Amino acid sequence: MPQIPSRRGLLFGGAAVGATAFLAACTSNEPKNDKPAVNDKPAADNTPGKAVTIGFAGPQADHGWLNAINENAKSRAKTYSDVTLEITEGSNDTAAQIGQIETLINKKVDVLVILPADGKALTQVGLKAMRAGIPVVNLDRVFNSPQAYRCWIGGDNYGMGFNAGQYIGEKLKGKSNAKVVELAGLDNLELTKQRTQGFDDALKNYSNITKVARQAAEFTVESGQSKMAQLLQAQKQIDALWNHDDDQGVGALRAIEQAGRDEFLMVGGAGALSAFEEIKQDKGVLKATVLYPPTMAASAIDLARALGQGKGVSGMAEFEIPASITLYSAVVDKTNIDQYMPTGFK
Repeated sequence: MPQIPSRRGLLFGGAAVGATAFLAACTSNEPKNDKPAVNDKPAADNTPGKAVTIGFAGPQADHGWLNAINENAKSRAKTYSDVTLEITEGSNDTAAQIGQIETLINKKVDVLVILPADGKALTQVGLKAMRAGIPVVNLDRVFNSPQAYRCWIGGDNYGMGFNAGQYIGEKLKGKSNAKVVELAGLDNLELTKQRTQGFDDALKNYSNITKVARQAAEFTVESGQSKMAQLLQAQKQIDALWNHDDDQGVGALRAIEQAGRDEFLMVGGAGALSAFEEIKQDKGVLKATVLYPPTMAASAIDLARALGQGKGVSGMAEFEIPASITLYSAVVDKTNIDQYMPTGFK
């Protein structure tokens, strides 16, 4: 199925049409403007430049996605001879993570990349870094104040849910009275609510589909297995399942196999290597997963390096890097699995 254009893509498309119309309206009677249309400030690239020390602080890597975040950051930093990465030992204890970031501030690193265990709780230390003249790249879990970071980059939780619903909707659009169930993540997290809202909004476009049940798991294999077992016991016939997270999806697949159920299609979330392998084999219920790419950590290193070197972003005309970058949640199925396989995390 063709991917849905991102909001950013639609905006750029509209801008292109507007620019074309504007240029067509200009005539040779207009005075010639000799000023360049774009700036000539150098953009960040792979050519070695000013040495930059980047401090990286994230939560404990107790989940496949979080471990992939750390690995992406370290691997990207190694590709640059002009980057030194000061990486902390991840912690889910907010006081400990604040202490680690304060240590990096005292070391006077050039730029900070922070994936906070709790965005609200760590806002003050982000503000402290910014006030000390250290620009902060806020990764994924957003601080409460935009003053606490120079740039935010992260995933699109609403878009993740929407694209999962759109994919399922297209697969079931010829089936009457289709029944869908949802295996969500932790319900106390805003990201879970956003994923569910996006999913529900997508399903509104398909009058033949009803979401008949929802269970919230905990992003773990064990919770995925137990909650999926409950869903299967309660629903004797379903046509599709959306699971928010590929780690808990490992448990969900175990429950599905134990129950001997295969009448439905399953869509996962995040982009784990185990999910990619299942999709490629195409022998079970898992047919697709919607990305929440941990490669955002590599991009955060790119942005931090550009900030430290006072450069812009390659491919953009502006002098400065953007204030906010929302990544697209692509759907990966058997039609494009080979392209994404190298990005799968364990």
